[in-house]
Amino acid sequence: MSTAPTAKPAMPDYWDEARKHLMKKDRVMKRLIPQHGDASLQTRGDAFTTLARSIVGQQISVKAAQTVWDRFAELPRRMTAANVLKLKVDDMRAAGLSARKVEYLVDLSLHFDSGAIRVAAWKDMDDEAIIAELTGIRGIGRWTAEMFLIFHLLRPNVLPLDDVGLINGISHNYFSGEAVSRSDAREVAAAWAPFCSVATWYIWRSLDPLPVEY
Repeated sequence: MSTAPTAKPAMPDYWDEARKHLMKKDRVMKRLIPQHGDASLQTRGDAFTTLARSIVGQQISVKAAQTVWDRFAELPRRMTAANVLKLKVDDMRAAGLSARKVEYLVDLSLHFDSGAIRVAAWKDMDDEAIIAELTGIRGIGRWTAEMFLIFHLLRPNVLPLDDVGLINGISHNYFSGEAVSRSDAREVAAAWAPFCSVATWYIWRSLDPLPVEY
């Protein structure tokens, strides 16, 4: 039986407006955006699964992360916080998770299972409030929370200044490869608002033509 999705995930409703805005305001975006056709940000999975995947993938290669995730995902009947809390630590370790990542996944599950994480309230919360809520979970720092805002919640105006790819891409596209400070990056991004997430995505694409997914 085919497991292919029946419908292609839709691009964010602001994407076309963002592209027009960025191409008008920024000479680099005017060059980059047409190179990538209709490709856009797309969201996948639910909030819990997306955050669990980000914890599993920390500090290991994409390939290794996928292998460990595939093993871990076979343990619960369905990937939910309540089901992860029922798993044995030994089984989680045997899937390839470090002791620390097991602790992080348990803490993530406790936050979701207890209702401390209020997914339904996020639509009315600003980016910083959601970041504060997420970084209260062990193993989730600001960068992971920002990736979640961009890739899962599709928030349009996130500028992840801790992201190496963004800083390298700004250096490459705006400063002829010279070192770039956070304030340099902020200055460049001033023209991107209110679509910093979209500009960041195109900067990443300029370094790696395959779309990034989290």
